[in-house]
Amino acid sequence: MTARAPALSIVVPALNEAPEIAATLDGLQPLRARGAELLLVDGGSTDGTPALAAPRVDVLLTAAPGRARQMNAGAEAAAGQVLLFLHADTRLPPDADRLVLQGLQTSGRGWGRFDVRLSGARLGLRLVERGISWRSRLTGVASGDQAIFVRRDWFRRAGGFPDIPLMEDVALSRALKRLGPPLCLRPPVVTSSRRWEQHGLLRTVLLMWRLRLAYYLGASPERLAAAYRRSG
Repeated sequence: MTARAPALSIVVPALNEAPEIAATLDGLQPLRARGAELLLVDGGSTDGTPALAAPRVDVLLTAAPGRARQMNAGAEAAAGQVLLFLHADTRLPPDADRLVLQGLQTSGRGWGRFDVRLSGARLGLRLVERGISWRSRLTGVASGDQAIFVRRDWFRRAGGFPDIPLMEDVALSRALKRLGPPLCLRPPVVTSSRRWEQHGLLRTVLLMWRLRLAYYLGASPERLAAAYRRSG
């Protein structure tokens, strides 16, 4: 008997994520038990990430480093008709599989994302996360931290993630938005607030706005990625 193809494939790109990866993947095991396919695409980790991931995923791949390349490699290997791209420091809500599959079916839309919650407890983080979700609803553009999901045929029509070192999530969102508006799910994913807390809320928000504006105005993603790295 031929095994039934999964309805949902979750693709996790990783590079030296040993401190986080076991917890991330353990949180996905209930979805895996309900039939979701789980793929991890490693970008050449040297800290043991693949060994930690291997017993917790259905498919373990290695690809050239870079989230866009890794996520495209995962999408190519995935068997599901809906792809969900999850950063290694982000946690899905417990019923994410149902929310995504039923939401797409009911709405007739081809792609979407979740609202976001930052992991820290500071009041300022609540303002930041609301701003991220509000901006995404207003513009129809999602960030990678919001766990973008998309029907496989729409992903192909959009051309996949462009091979750029930064803003690949924005670029894919803009391509998908030309095909149709996103499904905006209110139950939030929880993503790490580490950068905001280490570098300051205002500084980090202003950096993100500046990089995004520069990208919209035509700045090279390579130059923006260098500026992002210099910021710490």
